[in-house]
Amino acid sequence: MRIYSFCAFLFLAMSIGAFPALSERIENRVAVFSGIDKISGRITTFDVYINETVKFGQLEITPRVCYSRPPSEEPKTTSFLEVDEITLDRRIRRIFTGWMLAQSPGLNAVEHPVNDVWLKGCKQTSDIPPPAGS
Repeated sequence: MRIYSFCAFLFLAMSIGAFPALSERIENRVAVFSGIDKISGRITTFDVYINETVKFGQLEITPRVCYSRPPSEEPKTTSFLEVDEITLDRRIRRIFTGWMLAQSPGLNAVEHPVNDVWLKGCKQTSDIPPPAGS
């Protein structure tokens, strides 16, 4: 009898919209980041095309994907990226590989002694021309 009660509750909850509908994610061509140079205190916002590597201070940032939701949905913007540090002896060292969430910039921001970087959003186009061959 309990299983029938649970099924009836589940059916009722779904029929009145108690559970949010799953929407398709939007795959974007450009990730938007902000970064701070801790020496000067300057905050910079910059666009990076997917699979393009951009240098910010001693960091090289390469977003692999950038997903968002339609404007009619609750915001949820995520990007999977790789961040390398160029050391003083010119070696490249991976310091971050993972997901960043624009709605929680402190959760997975890249914190570095000189430069910090966090995801601001995703978009389809940029005022900056795409890299050659894109």
